[in-house]
Order: sequence, then structure tokens, then C-alpha cells
Amino acid sequence: MRLADELEVIGIDHGWSQIKTSNHCFNTSVKELANAPAFHDNVLEYDGKYFSLGDERLEVLDSKVENENFYLLTLIAIAKELKTRGKCEADVVLAVGLPLTRFSAERKAFIEYLSKNEYLIFSFEQKMYKVHISSVSVYPQCYAAVAGMLATFSKKALVIDVGSWTVDSMLIVNKKPDNSKCDTQNEGLIKCMRAINRVAVQVKNRKIDESDIQEYMMTAKTELPKDFKEIMDQQIKEFVDKVYRYQMECGYNLDMIPVYFVGGGASIMRNFGKYQKSNIHYVLDVKANARGFETMARIALRSGR
Repeated sequence: MRLADELEVIGIDHGWSQIKTSNHCFNTSVKELANAPAFHDNVLEYDGKYFSLGDERLEVLDSKVENENFYLLTLIAIAKELKTRGKCEADVVLAVGLPLTRFSAERKAFIEYLSKNEYLIFSFEQKMYKVHISSVSVYPQCYAAVAGMLATFSKKALVIDVGSWTVDSMLIVNKKPDNSKCDTQNEGLIKCMRAINRVAVQVKNRKIDESDIQEYMMTAKTELPKDFKEIMDQQIKEFVDKVYRYQMECGYNLDMIPVYFVGGGASIMRNFGKYQKSNIHYVLDVKANARGFETMARIALRSGR
């Protein structure tokens, strides 16, 4: 094992809509090309094949290890991070995450999936990378996004990670997670976007491009016609209300406890939520989980764990 300061720790948040690293964010979309491309922007060359990043997200499956897609996206994430750090050859520690309640069940398979090739040679945008996967560390989503903020927390806090496929919630007590209060719902933003387009087809006989929906979710601004804006408003507000309602059904008094929304959906909760009180906080950095994974992995390396 190389010394900790000689290793490149790369945190990757593998979302169903987007891949996030500490410096980059790109769509979860990759497809194999039949031949060598004329242009190599966003093109990965690996194992004698060419793969291109696209715009449309991958279909949601039961697991991210069912096929090679997330492995290829991981290589692209590594390449993007190493380029930003001015390197093309490195010993890498991958720091990744899983939803809270599936963490124990899926951790081993995810580590095996990401570490199946210890030594890698691949090209991205015609730049060659030589990578040694030194180890893979897996951490719980949600907690990672606030790991650097725990010193500011009071006795109790509720952290809610609104992601593309899941909504994770975790109670933090005395700056530590209460494992008995962890919860994951498969009711993330993708289902909200599906609901928007279901209504759009019923009412207007047309779908709205997911990129337009995502832009409206994040900014509360759109150039789409009023009828489509109203459809988005209705479904997004129903989604936001459902997130709040579920937490109350779990026994949380949202007027009495600090609440921290994290993940890609934090902006949606801020833009469309009706709870705008001093105890509601929004961590709007979509890369917060990836950065948290890196922080925890570096701490583990320094302590020799």
C-alpha cells in the first residue's frame, strides 16, 4: 500500500441521473459506438471499444452492478478528476456511496464491481490514463453530505438526501447517526419527472424533455409555455409535500428539529417547499456527497483503517 499522501482519493456519487465527483458533474448516460469516432469529445476508449457520454440518463435497474454502464462511467469520472488534478497516472482510492438502508446488503458487491480490475489503461478524449485501483471504500449517502458540518450541529438534526431515485433520511444525535432511525424510500426525482410527463401526455399529448424539467426544478425558471409550467408546478409541489409528509409520518416534528436537505433535490425543496423556517437548511452543493466520501476516506487512510 502506498503512503496516504501518495494516493489520489477520488470520491464518486453514482446517481441514476448524474455522476458527481468533487469537481465534476455529468449525466448518467453512456453508449457504445460502432466505430472509432471522428471527434473525441466525451469519448472513452477502453478494452478496444469506444463509448460516448450522452444526454439521456440510463434506465433505472435493480442494481448498478447489473451491467458495465456504471463501471464505464466510473472510468470517465476518474479521468475527469485526474485531468483536473494535473495527472494522467495515479494510485487511486475510490470513495463511493450507497443508500442508507441498502448499505450493508450491497456494499460487498459494489466493492467487487469497482475493484475487479486492479490495473487500468484507458483513454478519455484521446488522453491516456494509467490507474492502479489501490482500494475501494464505501460510505453511506446522506451522512457524507454533512460530515464536514457536524461540529455545528446541535443535539439532534434530521438530514434528508433527496436524490434521483431515493430519498434517504437520517437522524443525527450528538453528532453521530442513529442507525435505528435510518430510512430509504424509492421515491426520488425520477418518479416526479415521470409523473410530470404522465400528466403532460394526458392533458397536452406531449412530453416535456427531462432536461427542461430538471432546469425548472433547480432554478424555478422556464421558457416553456404556461400550461406546461402549471403541470410541472402541480407535480413538483405534490412531490415536495410527500417528502415532508413522510417525515412527519415517521414521527418527526419539523417545527422542533433542525432539518438539513442535501443532494440534487435540496434546490427543489427550497424552491417549491412551503416550510421556509429558520430551522430548515439547504446544502445546495450537488457534489456534497462525493466530497464527503473523499473526506471520510482520507481520515480513514490517515488513521490506518
